[in-house]
Amino acid sequence: MFPNALIVKKEDSCTASYQQFIRNFSIIAHIDHGKSTLADRLLQICKAIDPRDERSQYLDSMDIERERGITIKAQTVRLTYLAKDGNTYQLNLMDTPGHVDFAYEVSRSLAACEGSLLVVDATQGIEAQTLATVYQAIDNDHTIIPVLNKVDLPAAHPEDVREQIETIIGLDSSDALEISAKTGLGVDAVLEAIVQRLPAPCGDPNKPLRALLVDSWYDPYLGVIALVCVKEGVLKPDTRIRMMAKGSVYNVEHTGIFTPYKKNLEELRSGEIGYIVANIRSVADCKVGDTITLDSAPATEPLPGFKPCIPVVFCSIFPEDASDYQHLKDSLAKLHLNDASFTYEPDSSNALGLGFRCGFLGLLHLEIIQERLEREFNIDLIVTAPSVVYKVYGTDGTCKEVHNPSDLPEVNRIERIEEPWIKATIFVPADYLGSVLNLLTERRGIQEAFQCAGENRSMVTYRLPLNEVAFDFYDSLKSLTKGYASFDYAIDDYEEGDLVSLSILLNGEAVDALATIVPKERAYAKGRAMCEKLKEILPRQLFPIAIQAAVGAKIVARETVSALRKNVTAKCYGGDISRKRKLLEKQKEGKKRMRQFGKIEIPKNAFIEVLKLGK
Repeated sequence: MFPNALIVKKEDSCTASYQQFIRNFSIIAHIDHGKSTLADRLLQICKAIDPRDERSQYLDSMDIERERGITIKAQTVRLTYLAKDGNTYQLNLMDTPGHVDFAYEVSRSLAACEGSLLVVDATQGIEAQTLATVYQAIDNDHTIIPVLNKVDLPAAHPEDVREQIETIIGLDSSDALEISAKTGLGVDAVLEAIVQRLPAPCGDPNKPLRALLVDSWYDPYLGVIALVCVKEGVLKPDTRIRMMAKGSVYNVEHTGIFTPYKKNLEELRSGEIGYIVANIRSVADCKVGDTITLDSAPATEPLPGFKPCIPVVFCSIFPEDASDYQHLKDSLAKLHLNDASFTYEPDSSNALGLGFRCGFLGLLHLEIIQERLEREFNIDLIVTAPSVVYKVYGTDGTCKEVHNPSDLPEVNRIERIEEPWIKATIFVPADYLGSVLNLLTERRGIQEAFQCAGENRSMVTYRLPLNEVAFDFYDSLKSLTKGYASFDYAIDDYEEGDLVSLSILLNGEAVDALATIVPKERAYAKGRAMCEKLKEILPRQLFPIAIQAAVGAKIVARETVSALRKNVTAKCYGGDISRKRKLLEKQKEGKKRMRQFGKIEIPKNAFIEVLKLGK
């Protein structure tokens, strides 16, 4: 059990008079546990939205969020609430994502708040990603209020869920709130609990300005808009600010808040969360986690900032039209401003031209970034097969990190290859436990722990190679359990693996974009599948095309695209048969030379189809 300090209001000894009426909090929950619905209800009760503008999932502003039913970007809104004690409180709500691939968004939101609402579905109980997020909140020293949602449903079992919260998380749930965000049942009690049980922000408005840069995005008219949490001091328009990490200086033009409508204010005081516009045109100068201070009276020490995120899945992104390369470069820079958790660097391929090698926090993160690039910036993309970071130890004692399979040294120069392993936590109903354990065993999993999590659910902890999870593991898990299992993971360590580089050769020339790193025992099956797929989709030429899958110098699979029989004898309209034979022999020699020097143009859709084999 964690100490009671986690659920008791903190002392306000360092709080300014106005700060005692401010509450900064986030909502943390698993996907589909009612987080966005509860946020809608809070907006409605506090009369923050014009009734004509009301819609479900109001804070999920992106089309992708609404289509998929998930939160991708953390959203901030200031609410005004008249409490039962007669005081009016300023509530700064940060609605956070629930999926593991957006953990960086969650960590940034939690750093700006002092408390959290832990929303748990009373019909499903604690899920894996809830567990991961609540531990982040505990690390940030948050006061946590447990909230049991969907208690109005016949399948709800709130007492069992209370017991799960105490047993699995170690959090006192005796005073957990029982609500139905959909109907509004008990939501008033949530607002009172926020006011009475969460601490006020602690910061001195008379000290030199220190504001944490929580998020940023690009506006074509205003430049970079920065979301900040003022920890100390006061931030006003017409003051010169300095980014402490970058050293760049800007003049603040506007300060304001989201109500959720954008509203300009005369100042942002210590403890408040809002946005600034400072005519920041250089995307690189606005680094999330930086500390903003006054240029005339700078602070001596920056704020702690955020723990840097480490990408675990890598792939290359190329524009379908080579002329879109500069557009793709600018789009990635603007998108990186809004999502600092992915990385990118220039890359090139003989087959696909110029592009970028990008790192992501997971496969869903990759899909979302790809979709945002295509929708928001109108670029048609080709994305190569996802891979993870391998540590390659050479025979000369050197160690090299390899993101791209085509960068692997020659086999005789490799002493060993180490691959990343993860520690996975899976909650699964007892009816599907056998199928899930079989799946984990197939993916080279090693069981570490097994625990009952309620009457009909189990929590299993496994160690797995990250490469086994990076493709279709999540989809397979959901299919086997009809969507009831939940999955979360954390990077554990690197271990030596029996891995090889599988190359695809077309008429003896390697195609870098199709190279992959696979376990040795699966090289033949994977190579055979890729060769067969390429044979189906490659267009026939005037000469045969040999498609080979190779591990080092050894060919493990082969297919051949037969040549088009295009013999031209139109000008042989008479005379001896030897004239026709002589012409055919001449054409045969020409085809032999064509096979030797001819270049095979691989259509873009061929890459897309082959890459789907791994998903």
